[in-house]
Amino acid sequence: MRIVKEKTLVEYYRKSKYKSAEKSLKAWIYEVRDTNWNNANELKLKYRNASIISSKRVVFNIKGNEYRLIADIEYKIKIVFVVWFGTHKEYDKIDAKKITYEN
Repeated sequence: MRIVKEKTLVEYYRKSKYKSAEKSLKAWIYEVRDTNWNNANELKLKYRNASIISSKRVVFNIKGNEYRLIADIEYKIKIVFVVWFGTHKEYDKIDAKKITYEN
């Protein structure tokens, strides 16, 4: 899979606020790059704790659910769009179904 906005994730874990997510985000990036999901069922085989919000929106638990990552996945063209990343506490303040891409 190709990750769109991967650089944004790198910028996040370089911030002191999210520094503890660095290893987990690097592992997530590596694993996602090296996969080829065709649908949400295949994704769930690897990430059992991921929440499928819609046909393309997924919430991943990062670092034992300390952080959350929202992504939109276009399975047919093998692209993962990073929509949002933050702490679980920050996640509780947003609507995962409605949040849009961060610039």
